[in-house]
Amino acid sequence: MRYLVFLTFCFLAIQTNAQKPKLVTSISKNNPKPKLVIGIVVDQMRWDYVNRFKPFFTSNNGFLRFVNDGATCNNTLIPYVPTVTACGHTCVYTGSTPSIHGITGNSWFDNVKQRTVYCVEDNAVQTLGSTNNSAGQMSPVNVWTSTLGDELKLASNFKSKVYGISIKDRGAIIPAGHAANGAYWYDSKSGNFISSTYYGQSLPTWVTNYNALHRPDSLYNQNWNLSLPSSIYEANCDTDENKYEGTPFGKEAKHFPYSLKEYIGKDYGKIASTPYGNNLVIELAKQALLNEQLGKDAITDMLAISFSSPDYIGHSFGPDSWETLDGYIKLDETIADFFSFLDEQVGKDNYTVFLTADHAVANIPAFAKKHNLPGDNYDDGALKNDILACLSSNNLNPKIISAVSEYNIYFNHSLMDSLNITSDKLTSILTNYLEKKPLVLQVIESRKAAYAPLPQSLRERIVNGFTPQRSGDLMLLTKSGVVDGYPTGTSHGVLYNYDAHIPLLWYGAGIKKGVVNGMTYMTDIAPTISTLLGIQMPSGSIGKPILEVLK
Repeated sequence: MRYLVFLTFCFLAIQTNAQKPKLVTSISKNNPKPKLVIGIVVDQMRWDYVNRFKPFFTSNNGFLRFVNDGATCNNTLIPYVPTVTACGHTCVYTGSTPSIHGITGNSWFDNVKQRTVYCVEDNAVQTLGSTNNSAGQMSPVNVWTSTLGDELKLASNFKSKVYGISIKDRGAIIPAGHAANGAYWYDSKSGNFISSTYYGQSLPTWVTNYNALHRPDSLYNQNWNLSLPSSIYEANCDTDENKYEGTPFGKEAKHFPYSLKEYIGKDYGKIASTPYGNNLVIELAKQALLNEQLGKDAITDMLAISFSSPDYIGHSFGPDSWETLDGYIKLDETIADFFSFLDEQVGKDNYTVFLTADHAVANIPAFAKKHNLPGDNYDDGALKNDILACLSSNNLNPKIISAVSEYNIYFNHSLMDSLNITSDKLTSILTNYLEKKPLVLQVIESRKAAYAPLPQSLRERIVNGFTPQRSGDLMLLTKSGVVDGYPTGTSHGVLYNYDAHIPLLWYGAGIKKGVVNGMTYMTDIAPTISTLLGIQMPSGSIGKPILEVLK
């Protein structure tokens, strides 16, 4: 009997020991996960730029490395409106839409706070790196969901390092996420990269040292000259000088070459409207990689880069200009140089990169008209004037409208209640008036957008862009080619494909070479990276992993 008890005890001890999990102290060397994930957002990049500009790229190591050795998704769409910078960066890194992540524009009228709110404003923090305090009072507190960087932090017990770098504050802060180690953006008054006390009490030494180089001055000294013979631009672009283009370098600077030396030590904002803004971003990104040792161990790190200069250039000169073509030729060289840097510092098989855009852009309306294409201007200012005229003709108090922003019309419900005016009545009055305007397609009641007389895919974009706390009661849809902007230059923000069709390129560890021609969405990017890394998707993600690009 004692012998049987002894055997039973031994058997149980063996079983218990066998079920005890092994203590993992390090990640296996055979782990297929990349050591570094790099997200690149090119602000205002249309999908067709890759194909249009491909013959002029001077290196096989820039955009063409994605095309030839990586994966290309040819039909990636933005599934919401408005198609603007803050919403795009948030969608890329959350896999979600404004209806869930809460970033409904670069700014919005907040129905709870009853005031206009900037997407990354945070008065509870202070500026680091500049005496221009308002430029640094920023953080990701207005984003309601987790981001890709947040989930990477959670999965690694916060050992992963996550950074965001951009000219624009929103292009650095939102992609980096809530739990980021740091986010750095450019201050146009000081010419420095700055941050906020949300991330720490002082700038890292490597950022301070980079600022001490005064790189904007040395880049201004190079001026902006064409990369290729002028005959290339003449054959493939609009004319170099047009009255409908903007003049960010002064009223007399209307064509190439552009002299920039006069801004040395005087105006640090102009550099954002040149390709040199991209140089500043990538130079600081290299410093982050070197000094923070990103991608140097088995725990995956993430670096979010946003190139803002294409947006500044595009707004002024449009997608068919010499400036846009030359900007992308130079950006291709910048990306090629960065790939070589990554190969050397991280190892070619140890990193994964995706490249996309936060939105695309419309043709300049006057350019469109010149070629008999639909195009016109109808901005928020014109919309406000039309609304005031409508209210006046109906003997209504103009304060009954709280705000007009991104074609959203916000009702002042408190005043409406006191005047005994219902939402249905005001909606009917404004709709009947505005839909008679020649540039207006429809006026949509935001809460009822799912039942609007539009194709389902377009209805869904409106629904995906709406949240009651931060969206208007009505949304005005303009006809195709109508731009919210000024007589010169162009803009973006609507649901048409010229704003909503974006590039999506992949390269590196875990990426399968090929082309995906099926429909994909901006919301699919975060789930694809999450699947690659084997981590949880961001909390509000509604996208699907693009399995065709994964090995």
